[in-house]
Amino acid sequence: MTVGIFGGSFNPPHMGHLIVLESVHDQLQFDKVLFVPSAQPPNKRDTVLARAESRLEMTRLAIAGNPHFEASDIEVKRQGLSYTIDTLTALCGQYPAASFSLIIGVDNFIEFQTWKAADEILARADLVVMNRPGYPAADARSEFGRHARFVNVPQIGISSTDIRRRVKHGRPIRYLVPETVEMYITQRRLYRD
Repeated sequence: MTVGIFGGSFNPPHMGHLIVLESVHDQLQFDKVLFVPSAQPPNKRDTVLARAESRLEMTRLAIAGNPHFEASDIEVKRQGLSYTIDTLTALCGQYPAASFSLIIGVDNFIEFQTWKAADEILARADLVVMNRPGYPAADARSEFGRHARFVNVPQIGISSTDIRRRVKHGRPIRYLVPETVEMYITQRRLYRD
């Protein structure tokens, strides 16, 4: 079984996430793509996060209906800082026969050498690197480039930061997030403060 792993804060998950991951799935034909909301991402300590359980539920709502997508609660259950190596080690235990690929944006790939246990990550998973607006492919050259498969995905100008800002100021987020996610945000009054 081939499994793509896409982690993030999903604060909130939005249509851009879904469009680019559908494109990655279409190109690489993973048996499953795991969306892994972090309990506490180590690189976003200054960002106001919705509760991890809320971000997990929004992720489940966002991917509902896509048989190739699945939300994993592995980091939410573990709590604390969410390091990729810890998640990958745990997933290798859950799916011992699986072949894993870690799906990241080129912006993250550029800093991959700073990740905790980067070499160990590469021993357990391939890297799939998506292009991102504002990051030319030349910026992605690094010692880890030979371990990466670069894929072109649609350039979607949607960000969770902008969505949170829009909600805070009472502006619409229709078509930026799935309708079920919009309803969840509204009903629970997320991102208002």
